[in-house]
Amino acid sequence: MGPKRTEAALKAGLNQLGAEVVSGVEFVCTDRWRAYLNVVRPRMSQALHVLDRFHITAHLNKAVDEVRRGEVSRLNAAGDTNAAKLKKMRWNLLKKKGRVRGKARQRLDLLLRSKLATARAWMLQESFQHFWKYQSVTWASKFMAAWCQRAMRSRLAPLKKIARMLRRHEPLILNWFRAKGEISSGAVEGLNNKIRVITKRASGFRTFRAMEVALYHTLGRLPEPTATHKFC
Repeated sequence: MGPKRTEAALKAGLNQLGAEVVSGVEFVCTDRWRAYLNVVRPRMSQALHVLDRFHITAHLNKAVDEVRRGEVSRLNAAGDTNAAKLKKMRWNLLKKKGRVRGKARQRLDLLLRSKLATARAWMLQESFQHFWKYQSVTWASKFMAAWCQRAMRSRLAPLKKIARMLRRHEPLILNWFRAKGEISSGAVEGLNNKIRVITKRASGFRTFRAMEVALYHTLGRLPEPTATHKFC
């Protein structure tokens, strides 16, 4: 744990773990933050470095939402009634289709039958989820190449940006299959959410050290000293 998300903070953390522990690491799972990529490569070259599925899915969802927001603005400016199809659809578009039910599902199906850019973006995002079902690295690579080609032809700038990102980091993404899908930063993201709650609650602490102690006591369930008086 460090005060900032920097190369220096990650190097300090690895130094605390010690050379013996670091050299024994078999898998490393990160997002595509440049500071992580720069440190992991030289310091843990023996480990299989995986670009996490969680963050790729998050980037895809963000791209769909960017398309939706841009299209809503264009349709409203033109006075197009199709803008109503996108009203209050943000969270439904971020869910898997199987989890959208009732009237929300009817509205989603209506949107998908349209020729709106948001519908095309959502279908591209949803089709990419098949990528994670592969077991062969070769076939997963072929699927990614075909998907990226479709995205580049979609004329949707946010999806084209995702395609370029996938191509740029393809080896690290395919390492997810070489790790047999057994590694993910999902648990770390859950821990990060708890940390955000604790740091918000500890907003009165003015130093990083004070916040660090609060985190250790809360997450580590450390024993508290016996108080002379009880405060209610």
